[in-house]
Amino acid sequence: MENITVLGAGSWGTALALVLADNGHRVRLWSHRAEQVREINEQRTNEKYLPGVRLPEAIIGYDDLGAALDGVSIVVLAVPTKAIREVLQRARMCLAAPITIVAVSKGIEPGTHKRVSEIVTEEISEWLEDVVVLSGPSHAEEVVLRHPTTVAVSSPNMEAAQRIQDVFMNHHYFRVYTNPDLVGVEVGGALKNIIALAAGISDGLGYGDNAKAALITRGLAEIARLGCALGANPLTFAGLAGVGDLIVTCTSVHSRNWRAGHMLGQGKKLDDVLESMGMVVEGVRTTKAAYELAKELGVKMPITEVLYEVLFDGKNPKEAVDSLMARGKKQEMNDLMNIFAEQ
Repeated sequence: MENITVLGAGSWGTALALVLADNGHRVRLWSHRAEQVREINEQRTNEKYLPGVRLPEAIIGYDDLGAALDGVSIVVLAVPTKAIREVLQRARMCLAAPITIVAVSKGIEPGTHKRVSEIVTEEISEWLEDVVVLSGPSHAEEVVLRHPTTVAVSSPNMEAAQRIQDVFMNHHYFRVYTNPDLVGVEVGGALKNIIALAAGISDGLGYGDNAKAALITRGLAEIARLGCALGANPLTFAGLAGVGDLIVTCTSVHSRNWRAGHMLGQGKKLDDVLESMGMVVEGVRTTKAAYELAKELGVKMPITEVLYEVLFDGKNPKEAVDSLMARGKKQEMNDLMNIFAEQ
């Protein structure tokens, strides 16, 4: 049994807290909102993010960051990527001993183009024992129903990854694999949100399964191109953190990125979409970061490019899809041969 703190009481942080509680751990679930913490502790619910779900008694809510971190050795980082630096800077002032951070947020930071594990290492290096990334096809709404789910964990220290594998593994419904390819696991988890936005736009325009299958397949090629340019193993993108996460995020109504894209495809403006969602849509920031990074590295990412134009330049979504279809002729296998040739 471990004392574990989960930073971020959104849907994913809460779902992982439930998994940990089911596994017999004592869990502290931190939120910066005192009223949310009172609800967790008094009502045993988190209705805004996971309506109708009763939380185990082993989950205790905290709004005091110092108290939440006192004496724990494992911290699950589940805040939105845009808040990670601020939360870690505050956490750094509260720590008295090294911790293992399990990063479960998915994104790439615009401007710096850093992955979440890199941000963690940069912000909290003096108190960081290990950083482990957890990713894969895992909607919180299904995890809390205890439906079968599989994820992957990765770390520069694979002994730490195996420790976290043991902490999260639930033989009834939550299966955890290890993967030594930290870059690939993070890149796959982050970039799938871009393709999910595009898939949502396609559905919002009324296009069918053919169009979405094309976006998923060609989107995976883009993810692999950029990931391998950053040093990832191409085989990772055939696994849980690659095609697995891509499929679930592009095809499910639970996916906030798909839902946001669907509204954009129906003609709604980005600001109105984000306001109506009530939750962070990570794919928007990641599209900007990936667009910048692809330009910097000379990697071709046509879906990401046209999505960037829709999100930030006001391009009409239908015109964006038409521009993808009008591109010049290509040989499909060239991508795969080039990716493997560079390894």
